[in-house]
Amino acid sequence: MVSYVSALLYGVGGLMVAGMALLVAFQERLVYVPVLPGLTKSYAINPSRLRLVYEDVWLRSSDGVRLHSWFIKLFPDCRGPTILFFQENAGNIAHRLEMVRIMIQRLQCNVFMLSYRGYGASDGYPSQHGITRDAQAALDHLSQRTDIDTSRIIVFGRSLGGAVGSVLTKNNPDKVAALILENTFTSILDMAGVLLPFLKWFIGGPGSRGPKVLNFLVRSPWSTIEVVGKIKQPILFLSGLQDEMVPPTHMQMLYAKAAAHNNRCLFVDFPSGMHMNTWLAGGDHYWRTIQQFLDKNVLDNRESESSGDDKGTTSSLSSLL
Repeated sequence: MVSYVSALLYGVGGLMVAGMALLVAFQERLVYVPVLPGLTKSYAINPSRLRLVYEDVWLRSSDGVRLHSWFIKLFPDCRGPTILFFQENAGNIAHRLEMVRIMIQRLQCNVFMLSYRGYGASDGYPSQHGITRDAQAALDHLSQRTDIDTSRIIVFGRSLGGAVGSVLTKNNPDKVAALILENTFTSILDMAGVLLPFLKWFIGGPGSRGPKVLNFLVRSPWSTIEVVGKIKQPILFLSGLQDEMVPPTHMQMLYAKAAAHNNRCLFVDFPSGMHMNTWLAGGDHYWRTIQQFLDKNVLDNRESESSGDDKGTTSSLSSLL
């Protein structure tokens, strides 16, 4: 009996040591995948291949890292909404161009695509602190442009991009008009237990079980569940119920957390949507959902403000007559 208990303790201890070793040595490789297996880091295509007119934009993050982006406009003088798009983990912005082409056509918008540090043509190595700086640099650039309507900047994040976009939206209530999250996780702490089940007893977010003694080792926790409850802007949650990477329950938990503090939240699921193809599987319903969300929370609000300004001007003139 004593030997059995000893073996069990040694086994648990071995799992903890193995988990610690994996986290310390390989966690950035597990969290960030700038290059898809069998492909190179370079862009396979650029927007012109899809007949999109674009601008190469080079930015400097606040810590000096050089970043590459594409700014794609519906047409040169378009003053419609501008979507700041944050991509999924694997690959680079070139792999999202087909979806972005349809987004521009269906939503009549501009799209700004950022390459995180270490991704695509951007310099540096990915980390949570670094990518947070990169996202801020992209938003600051858009906010200073004179060729767009800066009151209608919408952040759109898918998977890892949703975690990035949530932090940026929370930190910039006066610059971001609305947030769209698609197939995003509650935290990397929770995802560790999904990807490596034996770690779920030692790593996890606030709602997980177990001692969570290895949480301190995670350098990129991306705790979206803690961030969304602090966001004041409208949020649209798009969830693919066949997501094979991020359990759909994560999106439900994010919505519940946000909606408890924000009455401008909308949750829509797509029964056949998987992690990367919800936009395709959702078809017309997917794009109409986004358009209606923007019409209600971004476009209508702007028109109401303009009407209010006009009424205010009229009242002021009347008082002078």
